[in-house]
Amino acid sequence: MEYDSKKISNYEKLCNDWMAKFQGMDKEVLRRKLPELKTEGDYLSLVHFGRKYGIHSRTGEITALEDTLPIRLTAKLNIYTLLWFSKENAFFMDKWVPFQELKDARPFGPAYKKGVTDVFSATFSGHLKELEAACRKLGGQSLPQGDVGYEIHAFACVPMRFYFWDSDEEFPAQANILFDYSATDYNHIESAVSTAEEGVSRLAEAAGLPVKGHSFQMK
Repeated sequence: MEYDSKKISNYEKLCNDWMAKFQGMDKEVLRRKLPELKTEGDYLSLVHFGRKYGIHSRTGEITALEDTLPIRLTAKLNIYTLLWFSKENAFFMDKWVPFQELKDARPFGPAYKKGVTDVFSATFSGHLKELEAACRKLGGQSLPQGDVGYEIHAFACVPMRFYFWDSDEEFPAQANILFDYSATDYNHIESAVSTAEEGVSRLAEAAGLPVKGHSFQMK
């Protein structure tokens, strides 16, 4: 897949801006808002789609704590925006909705469908077993709906439900992702898009499959 080098450069600049913002954040307030943050040496650690990251307490640089694989810019931005936008009184509502029913999501609906759910269905068409194994690798809990349905935590405070129906003689593969309605109390609505993108990419990675379609993922 080809990536726009100018756009990647802009994402890198944005990550650097967020790193600088992190340096001024009150770390005690962050821990209070997000109890999943753990202090590990010089880092505040958290898990994003089954992968453990550390944010350096002084510099704000994000590093993978349990592997040496590259970190996508999208994952970094998801982490930074979670720290910045999460509300202190946010709580899980157990009210599951598709993306377009989240607060202020409607303008992003067409791009979300093209860049997330269409990519999800295209990537895993004909690969039910691989998807199910990938969901388990990311710590997912099986759900009864769909040919494959799993609840997976983007972050400990942001659960998501991934549903997939494989293609048959009449219909192409279809996919959907549900969010708890509290998702926009933990992050910006645009970050809900990039969080879902990261989830699909992590599933493809865990399944050993190439991402198919028009994904907005930044390496």
